[in-house]
Amino acid sequence: MKYLVTGSSGHLGEALVRTLRQRNQPVLGIDILPSPFTDRVGSVADRQFVKDCMQGITVVLHAATLHKPHIKTHTRQDFIDTNTTGTLNLLEEAVLAKVQSFIFTSTTSTFGDAMAPGPGDPAVWVTEELSPVPKNIYGVTKIAAENLCKLFYRNQGLPCLVLRTSRFFLEMDDDPSMRGQYVDDNIKANEFLYRRGDIADIVEAHLLAVEKAPEIGFDRYIITATTPFTRTDLPKLRTNAPAVLAALFPSYPEIYAHKAWNMFPGINRVYVNDKARAALDWRPQYDFSHILASLVKGEDYRSPLAQSIGIKGYHDQTFEDGPYPV
Repeated sequence: MKYLVTGSSGHLGEALVRTLRQRNQPVLGIDILPSPFTDRVGSVADRQFVKDCMQGITVVLHAATLHKPHIKTHTRQDFIDTNTTGTLNLLEEAVLAKVQSFIFTSTTSTFGDAMAPGPGDPAVWVTEELSPVPKNIYGVTKIAAENLCKLFYRNQGLPCLVLRTSRFFLEMDDDPSMRGQYVDDNIKANEFLYRRGDIADIVEAHLLAVEKAPEIGFDRYIITATTPFTRTDLPKLRTNAPAVLAALFPSYPEIYAHKAWNMFPGINRVYVNDKARAALDWRPQYDFSHILASLVKGEDYRSPLAQSIGIKGYHDQTFEDGPYPV
Protein backbone atom coordinates (compact mmCIF):
# COMPACT_ATOMS: atom_id res chain seq x y z
CA MET A 1 0.00 0.00 0.00
CA LYS A 2 1.02 3.60 -0.58
CA TYR A 3 -0.47 6.25 1.69
CA LEU A 4 -1.40 9.85 0.92
CA VAL A 5 -1.55 12.01 4.05
CA THR A 6 -3.06 15.47 3.70
CA GLY A 7 -2.22 18.19 6.19
CA SER A 8 1.19 16.62 6.80
CA SER A 9 2.63 19.78 8.37
CA GLY A 10 -0.15 19.84 10.97
CA HIS A 11 -0.48 17.99 14.26
CA LEU A 12 -2.24 14.83 13.11
CA GLY A 13 -0.76 14.81 9.61
CA GLU A 14 2.76 14.90 11.00
CA ALA A 15 1.89 12.19 13.52
CA LEU A 16 0.55 9.96 10.73
CA VAL A 17 3.58 10.50 8.49
CA ARG A 18 6.00 9.95 11.40
CA THR A 19 4.28 6.68 12.33
CA LEU A 20 4.05 5.36 8.78
CA ARG A 21 7.71 6.15 8.12
CA GLN A 22 8.69 4.37 11.34
CA ARG A 23 6.74 1.34 10.11
CA ASN A 24 8.54 1.52 6.75
CA GLN A 25 5.34 2.25 4.84
CA PRO A 26 5.51 4.31 1.64
CA VAL A 27 3.80 7.64 2.31
CA LEU A 28 3.37 10.94 0.50
CA GLY A 29 2.69 13.94 2.73
CA ILE A 30 1.05 17.05 1.28
CA ASP A 31 0.31 20.42 2.86
CA ILE A 32 0.11 24.12 2.03
CA LEU A 33 3.12 24.63 4.32
CA PRO A 34 6.55 23.00 3.96
CA SER A 35 7.87 20.79 6.75
CA PRO A 36 10.12 17.74 7.19
CA PHE A 37 6.96 15.63 6.85
CA THR A 38 5.63 17.28 3.69
CA ASP A 39 6.78 15.93 0.34
CA ARG A 40 4.70 18.20 -1.90
CA VAL A 41 3.44 21.70 -1.13
CA GLY A 42 0.02 22.61 -2.44
CA SER A 43 -3.66 22.91 -1.60
CA VAL A 44 -6.32 20.18 -1.63
CA ALA A 45 -8.59 22.88 -3.10
CA ASP A 46 -6.47 22.63 -6.30
CA ARG A 47 -7.93 19.70 -8.25
CA GLN A 48 -4.89 19.35 -10.55
CA PHE A 49 -2.52 19.25 -7.58
CA VAL A 50 -4.66 16.55 -5.98
CA LYS A 51 -4.73 14.57 -9.22
CA ASP A 52 -0.94 14.69 -9.52
CA CYS A 53 -0.49 13.55 -5.92
CA MET A 54 -2.97 10.67 -6.19
CA GLN A 55 -0.94 8.68 -8.71
CA GLY A 56 -0.12 5.23 -7.28
CA ILE A 57 -1.95 5.90 -4.01
CA THR A 58 -4.00 3.09 -2.44
CA VAL A 59 -4.91 4.72 0.93
CA VAL A 60 -5.94 8.31 1.66
CA LEU A 61 -5.69 9.74 5.19
CA HIS A 62 -7.34 13.13 4.85
CA ALA A 63 -6.39 15.24 7.87
CA ALA A 64 -6.01 18.66 6.19
CA THR A 65 -8.53 21.22 7.42
CA LEU A 66 -9.18 24.73 8.57
CA HIS A 67 -9.97 24.56 12.29
CA LYS A 68 -12.14 26.47 14.75
CA PRO A 69 -9.24 28.85 15.65
CA HIS A 70 -9.22 29.99 11.99
CA ILE A 71 -12.81 31.27 12.05
CA LYS A 72 -11.81 34.87 12.74
CA THR A 73 -8.76 34.88 10.45
CA HIS A 74 -10.27 33.16 7.39
CA THR A 75 -13.43 33.73 5.40
CA ARG A 76 -16.35 31.34 5.26
CA GLN A 77 -15.43 30.79 1.62
CA ASP A 78 -11.94 29.70 2.72
CA PHE A 79 -13.56 27.05 4.93
CA ILE A 80 -15.74 25.84 2.05
CA ASP A 81 -12.77 25.75 -0.34
CA THR A 82 -10.52 23.78 2.01
CA ASN A 83 -12.84 21.63 4.09
CA THR A 84 -15.58 20.85 1.57
CA THR A 85 -14.23 21.40 -1.95
CA GLY A 86 -10.85 19.99 -0.92
CA THR A 87 -12.54 16.81 0.33
CA LEU A 88 -14.58 16.58 -2.87
CA ASN A 89 -11.41 16.86 -4.98
CA LEU A 90 -9.76 14.07 -3.01
CA LEU A 91 -12.82 11.83 -3.27
CA GLU A 92 -13.12 12.37 -7.02
CA GLU A 93 -9.47 11.55 -7.63
CA ALA A 94 -9.50 8.66 -5.16
CA VAL A 95 -12.24 6.97 -7.19
CA LEU A 96 -10.27 7.45 -10.42
CA ALA A 97 -7.13 6.07 -8.73
CA LYS A 98 -9.07 3.06 -7.38
CA VAL A 99 -8.11 3.85 -3.79
CA GLN A 100 -8.89 1.01 -1.37
CA SER A 101 -9.51 3.04 1.83
CA PHE A 102 -10.39 6.69 2.35
CA ILE A 103 -10.21 7.88 5.97
CA PHE A 104 -11.60 11.33 6.68
CA THR A 105 -10.65 13.12 9.89
CA SER A 106 -13.67 15.01 11.15
CA THR A 107 -14.34 16.51 14.57
CA THR A 108 -16.60 16.22 17.57
CA SER A 109 -17.22 19.95 17.03
CA THR A 110 -19.77 18.89 14.41
CA PHE A 111 -22.19 18.10 17.26
CA GLY A 112 -22.22 21.79 18.17
CA ASP A 113 -25.28 22.95 20.08
CA ALA A 114 -26.49 19.36 20.50
CA MET A 115 -23.88 19.09 23.27
CA ALA A 116 -25.28 22.00 25.29
CA PRO A 117 -27.65 20.77 28.02
CA GLY A 118 -30.46 23.04 29.14
CA PRO A 119 -30.83 24.44 32.66
CA GLY A 120 -31.22 21.60 35.14
CA ASP A 121 -30.52 18.93 32.52
CA PRO A 122 -27.86 16.24 33.03
CA ALA A 123 -24.61 16.23 31.07
CA VAL A 124 -25.01 15.10 27.46
CA TRP A 125 -23.96 11.54 26.58
CA VAL A 126 -22.34 12.09 23.18
CA THR A 127 -22.47 9.06 20.89
CA GLU A 128 -22.76 8.70 17.14
CA GLU A 129 -26.55 8.61 17.58
CA LEU A 130 -26.61 12.27 18.62
CA SER A 131 -27.74 14.45 15.71
CA PRO A 132 -25.24 17.24 14.98
CA VAL A 133 -26.32 20.87 15.27
CA PRO A 134 -23.31 22.80 13.89
CA LYS A 135 -22.87 26.26 15.35
CA ASN A 136 -20.21 27.72 13.04
CA ILE A 137 -18.75 27.42 9.53
CA TYR A 138 -16.19 24.91 10.76
CA GLY A 139 -18.88 22.45 11.86
CA VAL A 140 -21.00 23.07 8.76
CA THR A 141 -18.16 22.36 6.33
CA LYS A 142 -17.01 19.25 8.19
CA ILE A 143 -20.55 17.82 8.17
CA ALA A 144 -20.78 18.58 4.44
CA ALA A 145 -17.49 16.77 3.87
CA GLU A 146 -18.68 13.79 5.93
CA ASN A 147 -21.79 13.57 3.77
CA LEU A 148 -19.69 13.70 0.61
CA CYS A 149 -17.79 10.67 1.95
CA LYS A 150 -21.08 8.87 2.48
CA LEU A 151 -22.24 9.80 -1.04
CA PHE A 152 -19.05 8.48 -2.64
CA TYR A 153 -19.42 5.19 -0.81
CA ARG A 154 -23.08 4.93 -1.82
CA ASN A 155 -22.67 5.88 -5.49
CA GLN A 156 -19.05 5.00 -6.32
CA GLY A 157 -18.37 2.21 -3.82
CA LEU A 158 -15.38 4.01 -2.30
CA PRO A 159 -14.80 2.68 1.24
CA CYS A 160 -14.89 5.77 3.49
CA LEU A 161 -14.73 5.94 7.26
CA VAL A 162 -15.24 9.20 9.14
CA LEU A 163 -13.36 9.66 12.42
CA ARG A 164 -14.73 12.44 14.60
CA THR A 165 -11.75 13.24 16.79
CA SER A 166 -11.88 15.05 20.11
CA ARG A 167 -9.19 17.47 21.27
CA PHE A 168 -5.63 16.17 21.01
CA PHE A 169 -3.49 19.28 20.39
CA LEU A 170 -1.10 20.54 23.07
CA GLU A 171 -1.79 24.24 22.47
CA MET A 172 -3.20 26.36 25.29
CA ASP A 173 -6.94 26.28 25.86
CA ASP A 174 -8.92 28.63 23.63
CA ASP A 175 -11.11 29.84 26.52
CA PRO A 176 -9.43 32.77 28.32
CA SER A 177 -11.52 32.19 31.45
CA MET A 178 -10.21 28.60 31.67
CA ARG A 179 -6.65 29.81 31.18
CA GLY A 180 -7.18 32.23 34.04
CA GLN A 181 -8.43 29.58 36.49
CA TYR A 182 -6.30 26.48 35.79
CA VAL A 183 -2.78 25.68 34.68
CA ASP A 184 -2.77 24.17 31.22
CA ASP A 185 -1.74 20.62 32.18
CA ASN A 186 -4.56 20.56 34.73
CA ILE A 187 -7.10 21.50 32.05
CA LYS A 188 -5.88 18.81 29.68
CA ALA A 189 -5.76 16.12 32.36
CA ASN A 190 -9.37 16.89 33.30
CA GLU A 191 -10.42 16.77 29.65
CA PHE A 192 -9.20 13.18 29.27
CA LEU A 193 -12.26 12.26 31.31
CA TYR A 194 -14.72 13.47 28.70
CA ARG A 195 -13.39 15.37 25.64
CA ARG A 196 -9.71 14.66 24.85
CA GLY A 197 -7.47 11.92 23.51
CA ASP A 198 -3.75 11.42 23.02
CA ILE A 199 -2.51 11.75 19.46
CA ALA A 200 -0.83 8.32 19.61
CA ASP A 201 -4.20 6.67 20.20
CA ILE A 202 -5.79 8.80 17.50
CA VAL A 203 -3.14 7.77 14.97
CA GLU A 204 -3.71 4.13 15.85
CA ALA A 205 -7.44 4.54 15.28
CA HIS A 206 -6.76 5.96 11.81
CA LEU A 207 -4.48 3.09 10.84
CA LEU A 208 -6.94 0.49 12.11
CA ALA A 209 -9.66 2.27 10.13
CA VAL A 210 -7.57 1.79 6.99
CA GLU A 211 -7.71 -1.98 7.53
CA LYS A 212 -11.42 -2.03 8.35
CA ALA A 213 -12.75 0.36 5.70
CA PRO A 214 -13.10 -2.15 2.83
CA GLU A 215 -15.12 -4.44 5.11
CA ILE A 216 -17.27 -1.74 6.74
CA GLY A 217 -17.81 0.48 3.70
CA PHE A 218 -18.99 3.65 5.44
CA ASP A 219 -19.55 4.74 9.02
CA ARG A 220 -18.79 7.48 11.52
CA TYR A 221 -16.88 7.03 14.78
CA ILE A 222 -16.05 9.19 17.79
CA ILE A 223 -12.33 8.99 18.54
CA THR A 224 -11.43 10.04 22.07
CA ALA A 225 -10.00 8.67 25.30
CA THR A 226 -12.16 6.08 27.04
CA THR A 227 -14.29 7.78 29.67
CA PRO A 228 -14.69 6.20 33.11
CA PHE A 229 -18.19 7.66 33.41
CA THR A 230 -21.49 5.95 32.69
CA ARG A 231 -24.94 7.30 31.90
CA THR A 232 -25.90 7.08 35.58
CA ASP A 233 -23.20 9.66 36.38
CA LEU A 234 -24.61 12.32 34.05
CA PRO A 235 -26.96 14.19 36.45
CA LYS A 236 -24.36 14.56 39.19
CA LEU A 237 -21.53 15.28 36.73
CA ARG A 238 -23.30 18.47 35.73
CA THR A 239 -23.42 19.80 39.30
CA ASN A 240 -20.62 18.06 41.24
CA ALA A 241 -17.99 16.48 39.03
CA PRO A 242 -15.37 16.23 41.84
CA ALA A 243 -17.69 13.99 43.89
CA VAL A 244 -18.34 11.69 40.94
CA LEU A 245 -14.62 11.46 40.24
CA ALA A 246 -13.70 10.81 43.86
CA ALA A 247 -16.08 7.86 43.96
CA LEU A 248 -14.39 6.37 40.89
CA PHE A 249 -10.80 7.30 41.79
CA PRO A 250 -10.43 7.63 45.59
CA SER A 251 -6.75 8.54 45.22
CA TYR A 252 -7.35 11.44 42.84
CA PRO A 253 -7.93 14.22 45.44
CA GLU A 254 -4.56 13.59 47.10
CA ILE A 255 -2.73 13.29 43.76
CA TYR A 256 -4.32 16.50 42.51
CA ALA A 257 -3.65 18.32 45.78
CA HIS A 258 0.04 17.49 45.46
CA LYS A 259 0.03 19.29 42.09
CA ALA A 260 -2.24 22.10 43.33
CA TRP A 261 -4.69 21.05 40.63
CA ASN A 262 -8.47 21.08 40.72
CA MET A 263 -11.24 19.21 38.98
CA PHE A 264 -13.82 21.32 37.14
CA PRO A 265 -16.92 21.85 39.31
CA GLY A 266 -19.18 20.55 36.56
CA ILE A 267 -18.94 18.71 33.24
CA ASN A 268 -21.64 19.25 30.62
CA ARG A 269 -20.84 16.53 28.07
CA VAL A 270 -19.15 13.15 27.79
CA TYR A 271 -17.75 11.79 24.52
CA VAL A 272 -18.16 8.02 24.18
CA ASN A 273 -15.82 5.85 22.08
CA ASP A 274 -17.58 2.48 22.51
CA LYS A 275 -18.56 2.14 18.85
CA ALA A 276 -15.03 2.83 17.57
CA ARG A 277 -13.42 0.41 20.01
CA ALA A 278 -15.81 -2.35 18.97
CA ALA A 279 -15.79 -1.80 15.20
CA LEU A 280 -12.10 -1.01 14.74
CA ASP A 281 -10.70 -3.34 17.41
CA TRP A 282 -9.16 -0.19 18.83
CA ARG A 283 -7.62 -0.18 22.31
CA PRO A 284 -6.68 3.37 23.33
CA GLN A 285 -3.98 3.40 25.98
CA TYR A 286 -4.10 6.98 27.29
CA ASP A 287 -6.94 7.68 29.73
CA PHE A 288 -7.44 9.23 33.16
CA SER A 289 -6.13 6.14 34.96
CA HIS A 290 -2.92 6.44 32.95
CA ILE A 291 -2.68 10.12 33.86
CA LEU A 292 -3.00 9.46 37.59
CA ALA A 293 -0.41 6.67 37.42
CA SER A 294 1.97 8.96 35.55
CA LEU A 295 1.52 11.76 38.09
CA VAL A 296 2.31 9.38 40.96
CA LYS A 297 5.52 8.34 39.19
CA GLY A 298 6.45 11.92 38.35
CA GLU A 299 6.30 11.13 34.63
CA ASP A 300 4.84 13.02 31.68
CA TYR A 301 1.40 11.57 30.95
CA ARG A 302 1.62 12.44 27.25
CA SER A 303 2.74 9.84 24.72
CA PRO A 304 6.25 10.08 23.24
CA LEU A 305 4.57 10.91 19.91
CA ALA A 306 2.66 13.81 21.43
CA GLN A 307 5.85 15.10 23.04
CA SER A 308 7.73 14.85 19.74
CA ILE A 309 5.13 16.86 17.84
CA GLY A 310 4.70 19.42 20.60
CA ILE A 311 3.00 22.77 20.07
CA LYS A 312 2.63 24.14 16.56
CA GLY A 313 0.11 26.95 16.95
CA TYR A 314 -2.63 27.78 14.48
CA HIS A 315 -1.52 31.31 13.55
CA ASP A 316 1.70 33.12 12.76
CA GLN A 317 0.66 36.07 14.95
CA THR A 318 -0.50 36.82 18.48
CA PHE A 319 -3.76 38.50 19.44
CA GLU A 320 -4.99 40.87 22.12
CA ASP A 321 -6.57 38.03 24.07
CA GLY A 322 -3.60 35.66 23.78
CA PRO A 323 -2.91 32.92 21.22
CA TYR A 324 -6.41 32.86 19.68
CA PRO A 325 -8.60 35.47 18.00
CA VAL A 326 -11.74 33.70 19.38
